[in-house]
Amino acid sequence: MEPLRVVVVGGGAAGFFGAIAAAEANPHAQVTILEASRQVLAKVRISGGGRCNVTQACFDPSALIQNYPRGGKALLGAFTRFQAKDTISWFAQHGVPLKTEADGRMFPITDNSETVVNCLINTAKAAGVEIRTGVAVSSVKIKSQDSQHSTLFEILLKSGEILECDRLLLATGSNPIGYKIAQALGHTIEPPVPSLFTFNIPDEKVLKLAGVSVNPVRLRLSVPGKPQLEQTGPLLITHWGFSGPAVLKLSAWAARVLHSSNYQATLLINWLPHLKPEEVRQKLLVVKNEWAKRVIALHRGVDLPHRLWQYIISRAGITLEDRWAELSNKTLNQLLQELTQGQYQIKGKGVFKEEFVTCGGVNLKEVNFKTMESKLVPGLHFAGEILDIDGVTGGFNFQSAWTTGYLAGLGAVNSKLV
Repeated sequence: MEPLRVVVVGGGAAGFFGAIAAAEANPHAQVTILEASRQVLAKVRISGGGRCNVTQACFDPSALIQNYPRGGKALLGAFTRFQAKDTISWFAQHGVPLKTEADGRMFPITDNSETVVNCLINTAKAAGVEIRTGVAVSSVKIKSQDSQHSTLFEILLKSGEILECDRLLLATGSNPIGYKIAQALGHTIEPPVPSLFTFNIPDEKVLKLAGVSVNPVRLRLSVPGKPQLEQTGPLLITHWGFSGPAVLKLSAWAARVLHSSNYQATLLINWLPHLKPEEVRQKLLVVKNEWAKRVIALHRGVDLPHRLWQYIISRAGITLEDRWAELSNKTLNQLLQELTQGQYQIKGKGVFKEEFVTCGGVNLKEVNFKTMESKLVPGLHFAGEILDIDGVTGGFNFQSAWTTGYLAGLGAVNSKLV
């Protein structure tokens, strides 16, 4: 009897995890990874500033899925089969213990992504996986299907070589070739648009504050005709606008809304979200009464970085020489407005290069999340970012790659889930 031939297109996190799961579950299967570039696991290498943010210390599937703007509902069942706990255990068993940082992100204790890269490559090789790099796929077609719903796939490589396989796992990330193949095989593709990006704020006075960070702030995004979206967390001012976890999370949840508005929107910032507006007013009045003769620019009364405070008071029409005693009620109201719901105009997006993520991909209703098998084409499986799944920053995108890769690998060799 011929061995089962499994071909994985894409040598990233999901592709490797799928190939390893398939090869270990069925040692007789011939498992091959095809990677178009010369180097596998490129995104793993650069993730987390070269440290690789492997997963997030969140061990309740229903809490975990709250971090996926798209795909959370579909992942719920998948996470009951393989979640962050299992990822930690898998890497520990393969010689890569992980550590947890204060924000829940988990990294290898070596703080070096090469540790994860080498682990995946060595484990794949030990399991008998053939890794082929510099091999680009042009197209895939179904050569035959029988009454047992068994499919024979024919893969045409750019070199002209033709490969055949019984199981095909597409783990191409956001590469257009993956969408093209899936579509050619009958799948619907949700249009891919960027997720996880920074906000460009072309205001010279804001940009002069580059390096200032505030934690937490509350952000509200306002796009005409769309529901407002909110996010709370750390914000960092950069040379082009706003970044930091709160901005990246908001960009993920608002990915489609912002794309449809051509990345033009109003951002409302509450710099003091732990205080009610009336409490902020009282703090300002206390300062006004106690420090009446002091210069407003130097005596702020609220816990904000000095440079930011000076910028905010200037937005309220207060000069660097004005004293608290001279502050009118009207100007006090303007200052309160700037502190609790200052308006900033987003005029485009930047790229968060470490974690560049796309939303969109294969429609999730067309995939069986127990095995990651296509509901349309028997023997076709999906894993990772080719699916219409994306998480916020913090290890969530890798976790969905490990989970979907693992389930796809087992599903491809018809192994019972353990």
